[in-house]
Amino acid sequence: MYLARTPALLKPLFSGRVWNMPTKEKVLYLTFDDGPIPEVTSWVLDLLLEHGARATFFVVGNNAAKHPELLGRIRAEGHSVGNHTWDHLNGWRTPRFTYLRNVLRTQAITGSHLFRPPYGRITRSQSRALGRRFDVVMWDVLAADFDTSVSEERCLRNVIANARSGSIIVFHDSLKAEQRLRYALPRALEHFSEAGYVFSALPPEGIKAPRR
Repeated sequence: MYLARTPALLKPLFSGRVWNMPTKEKVLYLTFDDGPIPEVTSWVLDLLLEHGARATFFVVGNNAAKHPELLGRIRAEGHSVGNHTWDHLNGWRTPRFTYLRNVLRTQAITGSHLFRPPYGRITRSQSRALGRRFDVVMWDVLAADFDTSVSEERCLRNVIANARSGSIIVFHDSLKAEQRLRYALPRALEHFSEAGYVFSALPPEGIKAPRR
């Protein structure tokens, strides 16, 4: 089960994680999970370029290693890169040491202080350990493009109805999500651009206190 908008009451229970950016400016933070995938990520990058939008790509290490040219393009076009584990591990089902080692393997490629747990599933122990080195980035708006039972229009409504200044929005540049992503993303970009919003990337050096 998941919600299109993360309840405000839930966020203080996991205060060590980043759910949204503290701003009243008309800025939104698009994020894309699970790539890079040539068939999808390239199209996303073309669309973002067309709209002058910046975003953050939480990459699966195995995919990034297979497609270094796409990872290079993401960076070259002003987007941020985050860590999404090497092979999309479910933290609830993975021993702490195995999970941390998997993250660090991806870190050798991304070099980012941004980390997002696949499925949003991470134990408190894993989160505490990773929090010493990373900002654990969650979200407050979920497009649900990964869900094959959700319509294209519903994905778009999930974003338009719930995003507000400082929102971190999750899409997926994956083959599974492609059909819904190709419908919802351009329409969301057009809607919020017309409303005066800009799209920014999360800072790869980290959101909270600087690291030593």
